[in-house]
Amino acid sequence: MIQINNLQKTFNPGTVNANHVINDLSITINDGDFITVIGGNGAGKSTLLNLIAGSIVQDKGSIFFDGKDVSKLKENKRAKYISRVFQDPNSGTCKDLSIEENMSIAKRRGKIRSLRKGILKSEKSEYFKVLENLNLGLENRLNDKVGLLSGGQRQAITLLMATLIRPEILLLDEHTAALDPKTAATVLNLTEKIIADEHLTALMVTHNMKDAIRYGNRLIMMDKGKIILDISGKEKYQLTVNDLLSHFEKATGSEVVSDRMILD
Repeated sequence: MIQINNLQKTFNPGTVNANHVINDLSITINDGDFITVIGGNGAGKSTLLNLIAGSIVQDKGSIFFDGKDVSKLKENKRAKYISRVFQDPNSGTCKDLSIEENMSIAKRRGKIRSLRKGILKSEKSEYFKVLENLNLGLENRLNDKVGLLSGGQRQAITLLMATLIRPEILLLDEHTAALDPKTAATVLNLTEKIIADEHLTALMVTHNMKDAIRYGNRLIMMDKGKIILDISGKEKYQLTVNDLLSHFEKATGSEVVSDRMILD
């Protein structure tokens, strides 16, 4: 379980450009939660992920992983708890290394490096099996450089790499936004399968309200650094896009001019 208490973050504090991105935010993320996160541009979605990952430091508040206070841990120290997939398919892999070399690096995340060279036969067998489950034919391309893959294939590899070592939480920061609709749907279905099969806890920022409703067991909506809607279970699955727009208008008192207002 991840407990976030009274988190606050302001950029450019004490200046005319002060931006209160996260404003006294608290949330309990239960083991096995697959939470989709939506909200307007500047609502604090990606900043929340950055704070959890330790990429930036909160001004106030605390973050606990299974009762352990990680609030003051630097990003590299939190890496053993967290895996993350970004929007850009190129950011999670090394294009000049082969598929199996990239996966081998991910497999050793958080472990002490040894002088042993090469990839074990047992590792290659493991990579073949997990890639085979993708149904993308990548299991037969283990020696191909990742730079030769399409954006969707590369993002699928990144997702597998992020979950080879089971993380406390998987952070997905609009990880399908740069893909075409068909490829995005494939990667989202793969995401759902991996999270379910591995019983992972995940937080997925998305700019697509239909995807936010379709995937996960829980949905939160953010505005001005606060959570203005937290809905789960049967109630979530019964939501429509119009319901989300209505919730946004009621919570903020603002009329939604266009879908992009809470999709970005």
